[in-house]
Amino acid sequence: MNSWEIEMNNITQLDVSKVPKELIFLLDVIKMENITDIAEKYKKSLDQMDWDHILKLVLHHRLYPLLYSKISVLEKMRIPTKVVKTISYYYQKNTFQMLHLCGQMEYVSKLFISNGISPLFLKGPVLATDLYGDISLRTSGDLDVLISIEDLERAEELLIEEGYIKDEYIQTVLNDWKWRHHHFTYFHPKKGIKLEIHWRLNPAPTKEPSFHELWNRKRVSTITKYPVYILGSEDLFFFLVTHGARHGWSRLRWLLDIHMLVQKELHWPGLRNLLHKYKTIHIAGQALLLTCNLLDTEITEEMEPLIKSNRSQLLAQQAIFYSERMINLHTEPVPHDISKYHSRHLFSLMSIQQKIMFILSTLHPYYMDKETLPLPKKLHFLYFPLRPFLLMWRRGSRQV
Repeated sequence: MNSWEIEMNNITQLDVSKVPKELIFLLDVIKMENITDIAEKYKKSLDQMDWDHILKLVLHHRLYPLLYSKISVLEKMRIPTKVVKTISYYYQKNTFQMLHLCGQMEYVSKLFISNGISPLFLKGPVLATDLYGDISLRTSGDLDVLISIEDLERAEELLIEEGYIKDEYIQTVLNDWKWRHHHFTYFHPKKGIKLEIHWRLNPAPTKEPSFHELWNRKRVSTITKYPVYILGSEDLFFFLVTHGARHGWSRLRWLLDIHMLVQKELHWPGLRNLLHKYKTIHIAGQALLLTCNLLDTEITEEMEPLIKSNRSQLLAQQAIFYSERMINLHTEPVPHDISKYHSRHLFSLMSIQQKIMFILSTLHPYYMDKETLPLPKKLHFLYFPLRPFLLMWRRGSRQV
C-alpha cells in the first residue's frame, strides 16, 4: 500500500458501528464477488439474524433487484425460504412495472416532442439501463420528466387531454410555487402511471444549470425506438448527489446509483468545475465517502479533491444516522426527532449564500398566511408586512 492509499484510508473512514448487522449483511451480499468468502464470514451469525427486519430493510431501501441477481447464492447459503421468495416476488413485480413505465415513457416523449416540448427523463427505465445495463435491476415507481418552465402550461394541457389527473397538493400564494417546489404530479387512473413534471432538478435555494444548458449536454437512450433523452453523465452525477443528499440518503438505492455511475466514464475535471460552480463539491464528497464505506467504492485520485475536506467528512458521518435507522421521509407524519434532525442536516448542506437565501425566503408569505387571514388576490401583497403578525397569531393559537 503506497502513501496515497494510506492517506485515503485515513480520510475515508466513517463510524458505521451502529449500522444494523442485518443491513451490513445485505450490502455484503450485493457487493459480493466470492461466495466462499461471504459464506465463511456469516456461517456462525446467520442464525442470529432478524429475518423479518431484513425483509423490511430490503423493501425500504429498494434492494431486491440486485439481491435477486444473487438469488442462487442466497439459496446456497440456506437463507430462509420466505426471504428468498419475497425477494423473487418483488423482483418480478418490479420488472413488469419497469416494462410498463418504459412503454409510457416512449409515448410521453413522442407526445411532448411532437408538440414542441423538449423532455429530459431523469430516472425510471432510462436510469436503470444507463447505470445497471438492465431495466429490471433498479426500482422506480413513477416517471420524472424535466422540461422548461415556459412549457409547463402546454405540457399540462397535453397530459389532461391524455387522461392524466393533476394532484393539486401544492398550495401557493404570490407564485411561490415556482421556487418553493420543483415538480407537479399527475396520475393516469386507467394506466396506473404516476408522472412528475419537473421545471427544476431541486427546489430553491439550490443553484443549478439552466434547462437550456442541460438540454445542450443531453444524451439519447437506446432502449426505445422513439428518441428518449437523458441528462449528460456529469449533469446526471450532479442531479443524483443533490437529490440523494436532500433525502438524507435514507434509501440506499440512491447510493447504489452513485456507486454504479462513478464506474462509468466521467470527465472529472469538467465535473469538478460543474460542482464548484454550483457550490456542491461538499455534497459530492459526502456521497463518495458514503459509497466508499458502505459499498466499497474505489476512490481514485481524480475523486480525491471531492472528499478531502473536513466538511464532506462531517456531512458523510451525519448521513450515517439515516442508515442506522429505517427512516421514511415520504410518509407523514415524520417523527418529530427525525424531522428536526433532517431539517438541521438540510441546512448544513447549504452554502453560505444558500443559507442567506433560505433565511430571506422565510420572509416571503406562505400559503398558511392566506389561510389565517383570507384576502382578495389583488391585496395579497399585504401578506409581506403582515407576515410577522400572522406568524405570532398562529403560534399563540397553538399554545392556547
